Amino acid sequence: MNFFDFERAQHAVPLHFVIKKLFITSRVFIVLEKHRPRKRFGQNFLKDDRVIDHIVDAVAPEFEDPLVEIGPGKGALTKKILPLVKRLDVVELDRDLIPLLENNCKTLGNLKIYQEDALQFNFQKISKKKHSIRVLGNLPYNISTPLLFHLLEQITLIKEMVFMLQKELVDRLVAKPGNKNYGRLSVMVQYYCEVELLFEVPSSAFSPKPKVESAVVKLVPFEKPPYQAKNKALFDEVVREAFKHRRKTLHNNIKSLLNDTGLIRLSIDPKIRPEQLTVAQYVQITNAINKEK
Repeated sequence: MNFFDFERAQHAVPLHFVIKKLFITSRVFIVLEKHRPRKRFGQNFLKDDRVIDHIVDAVAPEFEDPLVEIGPGKGALTKKILPLVKRLDVVELDRDLIPLLENNCKTLGNLKIYQEDALQFNFQKISKKKHSIRVLGNLPYNISTPLLFHLLEQITLIKEMVFMLQKELVDRLVAKPGNKNYGRLSVMVQYYCEVELLFEVPSSAFSPKPKVESAVVKLVPFEKPPYQAKNKALFDEVVREAFKHRRKTLHNNIKSLLNDTGLIRLSIDPKIRPEQLTVAQYVQITNAINKEK
């Protein structure tokens, strides 16, 4: 072996290593170029720049605030917000989207990606300070309701939430007693938060185009709810039982928790249906049951 052959042998890269690198590089390239929205993740990517800017204005990012985006997807919102904050934390379940997200945002700021299920995410990873975290996202339709309940479980950590949701769901969030959309979700969210419909979004703003319309809603948790349930778990049980059978009266739905005499004592008619009660009345019922225990 001459000197030049020896030098080439010293610097040669094993073939299996080259193949592995090529595979990884090509896989990332394919992900960047050809990622297809997945129905099982409820992926509808926001593409309308005017809508994106409108959402960013609604979020009004402040540089120091702990800010979390749920389901950033390809980074339509992420790219706009990242340069405005000290750090942006995002929670993304689809691992194949992460290389694309990293590529789109690599020069824009400090991005921390959690490849996790938002339904299981512990927001104490972001901040343990009360009423400190701001949360935003274009939420997948198929997990929106359970995700909202998951967020309510950690509501003391949250300062504000701005979400793009299915319009039908937003109608439920803002519904008042007596409205057909008023239900368990309405009561639970309105107990913990002030709710405001900001604006509606047409299906043409997304790719692929969904079959439903969307809306952006703002939820601001109360530092202290205006009506205080002394037992939060019991409050949840009362509301859940009340709306288990919407067509039935309170007499039928919560008789195992509070009888007609107890309801009348609270000036509540046992014959009315659950959607006719205010949040304050559900708190009254809860506290009356709790007092008897």
